[in-house]
Amino acid sequence: MARQRKLSPERKAFISSLLEHYQPRDASDVQEMLKDLLGDTLQGMLEGEMDQKLGYSKYDYQNKDTDDSRNGYSKKTVTSSVGDIDLNIPRDRKGEFEPQIVKKNQTDISNIEDQVLSMYAKGMTTRDISAHLKSVYGVDASAEMISHMTDRILPIAKEWQNRPLEKKYAIVFMDAVHFHVRQDSQTVKKAVYVAIGIRLNGRKEVLGMWVGGNESAEYWLGVLNEIKNRGVEDIMIVSVDGLTGFGDAIGAVFPKAEIQRCIVHQVRYSTKFVNYKDLKPFVKDLKEVYQASTEELALENLDQLEEKWGKKYPSSVASWRNNWPQLSTYFKYPAEIRKIIYTTNAIENFNRQLRKVTKAKTIFPTDDSLFKVLYLAMCDITEKWTGAGWNWGQTLDQLCIYFGDRIAPSDLE
Repeated sequence: MARQRKLSPERKAFISSLLEHYQPRDASDVQEMLKDLLGDTLQGMLEGEMDQKLGYSKYDYQNKDTDDSRNGYSKKTVTSSVGDIDLNIPRDRKGEFEPQIVKKNQTDISNIEDQVLSMYAKGMTTRDISAHLKSVYGVDASAEMISHMTDRILPIAKEWQNRPLEKKYAIVFMDAVHFHVRQDSQTVKKAVYVAIGIRLNGRKEVLGMWVGGNESAEYWLGVLNEIKNRGVEDIMIVSVDGLTGFGDAIGAVFPKAEIQRCIVHQVRYSTKFVNYKDLKPFVKDLKEVYQASTEELALENLDQLEEKWGKKYPSSVASWRNNWPQLSTYFKYPAEIRKIIYTTNAIENFNRQLRKVTKAKTIFPTDDSLFKVLYLAMCDITEKWTGAGWNWGQTLDQLCIYFGDRIAPSDLE
């Protein structure tokens, strides 16, 4: 059943005044009405830009503090999503005015909403954008209107989330980032599950972002199955944090994947039991373990660590012993691969940028509103992900040696 469209009294009054003024009889008349409104809005924004450039509004000469002034208009026809629109572009005497809403030589303005989406992607709230448009352009665009404008990105975001993936990935990082969302009249903390993969050509991509409840291995199992269903047949190495049961979930879906638990997360966990006065010497001894050149040497240093600190901090040492199979995976690889997989920093940096973009929005009204912001932020962040990193040619040579039976020549084309 279709959702009933609800209009506030203000919007009803506004629409009634439009209908009374334009008196549209069919959809074509409505299109013309929208074109006229868009033209008036753009004209108002252009005038607002000129006011800002000169520092005074039209005819307000007593506040004029410049030797520049208005110099009439030049006519211009632009193409919009609702048809061609005639505009009068303001000019100044010095010829220095550079309009931003409709730039010089720009004849297609059908992507004006993209400007709003760009501000939204950079973390501005709908109210911030509304206030910005009002102060700079003198245009009234309610926060609700901005929200509806950004809603058009949701189908695109959902399509991206369900797109087919590569058959094989060299390395996949998985981690969760948390946000507050309104649900059933309460504010709840929700995990957004993020997976970032490195293709065999060295290019990095976000495989997906899933809004769920509290982080759990069970939910990750569903994420991994979805990744598989979208075409991923094999993952060489998975770098994850220390969530209980995470390794079992990965093994259930991708049994051949090597699992590397994040060393940085492990160090944070094991040092939280250590008294401040012992922290510096403990960390120094711990570095001898995870920075060792070989696993054999690392185990010898772990024995020494346990002999020195085991009685005082048994939980700290035991956490390394108990998780050693997944903590020590990186020792079997050369330096080129080690420095990529020993920590989940690659995905934590991405999550940090997501938090930076969303810091102005402490609570999201729905899961969709959160996903919408994260998708736009992701597009903005990944635009800079060009080319392969990590000296990939040499790294790929090493991967082909270790996983030669799983990487066919056709996979590298």
